[in-house]
Amino acid sequence: MIDLENLEESISEIYQKHYLDVYRFLICFSGNQNDAEDLTQEVFIRVLNHLANFQSGNNLKTWIFSIAKHVAIDHYRKKRFSAIFTEEFFKQIVSPDKKPTEIAEENELKKVVHEAISKLKPQYRVVVILRGINEFSINVAAEILQCSESKVKVDYHRALKDLKRKLPFDLEEVLGNAN
Repeated sequence: MIDLENLEESISEIYQKHYLDVYRFLICFSGNQNDAEDLTQEVFIRVLNHLANFQSGNNLKTWIFSIAKHVAIDHYRKKRFSAIFTEEFFKQIVSPDKKPTEIAEENELKKVVHEAISKLKPQYRVVVILRGINEFSINVAAEILQCSESKVKVDYHRALKDLKRKLPFDLEEVLGNAN
């Protein structure tokens, strides 16, 4: 519940509670840490600007993610870059428990997966990130995308089918290693 009397506290609480989730979503979408930081800032600026319009009966998290989705797609349309996920992104993900060869193989797999995801249509890319990587339920994904659950199911099915054609290995393995 948003307390309009203590708006500054409410805004700070909203930011603290949802910043990391929004940032993770945007880094998956953009593949660039700097872009994700800028886009996350843009999301919370829009949240602040439109907070008075938020219907208190609605789910705040899905409303914020809906804004994040629009910010990400707007950014994609403006930039039209082809390499969504850079090597810099993958160099940050290192597990000390694995052998260097395993890490190298995993990084190569992630690179191939993220390149394939980046070549999907934006609507498919978003649904794959929400459902396959962030593991949001169909219901939550539908709320964020502002569409029906059936559309989420169909788009996710088509996106996975498209990914299957683009990738030389099993999709179950892919989605398990995409995080």
